Amino acid sequence: MALSIGVQVRAARNRHGMTVARVAQLTGLSSGMLSKVENGNAFPSLTTLHALSRVFRVPMTFFFETHQETQGCCYVKKDGGLFIESRGSKVGHQYQLLGHGVGKELSVSPYMIELNDTSEVFPLFQHPGVEFIHMLGGEMVYEHGGKPHRLSPGDSLFFEGTTAHGPVELIELPIRFLSIIVEPGPKDGS
Repeated sequence: MALSIGVQVRAARNRHGMTVARVAQLTGLSSGMLSKVENGNAFPSLTTLHALSRVFRVPMTFFFETHQETQGCCYVKKDGGLFIESRGSKVGHQYQLLGHGVGKELSVSPYMIELNDTSEVFPLFQHPGVEFIHMLGGEMVYEHGGKPHRLSPGDSLFFEGTTAHGPVELIELPIRFLSIIVEPGPKDGS
C-alpha cells in the first residue's frame, strides 16, 4: 500500500509541475521524507496525507485509488482496516480506516476510533466537510464549537467539520466510535 500511495503522490506532484523541494516546503515535510513516501519506503501519517491533499487540492482518498481493486466498492474484513497514524496517535488515539475511494463527487472516509487508558485529550480538530460520529462503547464528552455533548453507546453526533471539535473528557474507557468524514471531491472528476 505504501508503494501505491507513493505512486499517487508522485503523479500529483508531477501533474502540478512541482519539485520535491517545493512540495516539502508547502507541507512542512523534509525533502528526504517526501522522497521516501514517493518511493514507497515510508508510510505517510494521516497528517502528512492531509497536508499533501491540501497542496494538490485532492481528497485524501486520492492517495489510495491505485490500491483499490474494485471500482465503486471497498470491502474491508473485520480487523482488516488500515491503521493510520495521525495527530491523535501520539496521545493514544487509534484510527482505523474502514474504507476509501468509492466516489468521484465526494470523499468519504470512515474510521473506527479507539481511545483507551493511554489516550489523552488534545487540541481540537478542524477539516472541510461534515462528520458523523456514532458511539459504540465507553463514554466521553465531545465538544463542537465550544458546546459539550456527553456521548454514550448508541448516541450520534453530526456536524460541520470546519468548526473546532474533538473529545475533551474521557469518562468511561475504552471508548470506541465510528467517525465518517465527508468532504467535497475533485470538481474535474479525477
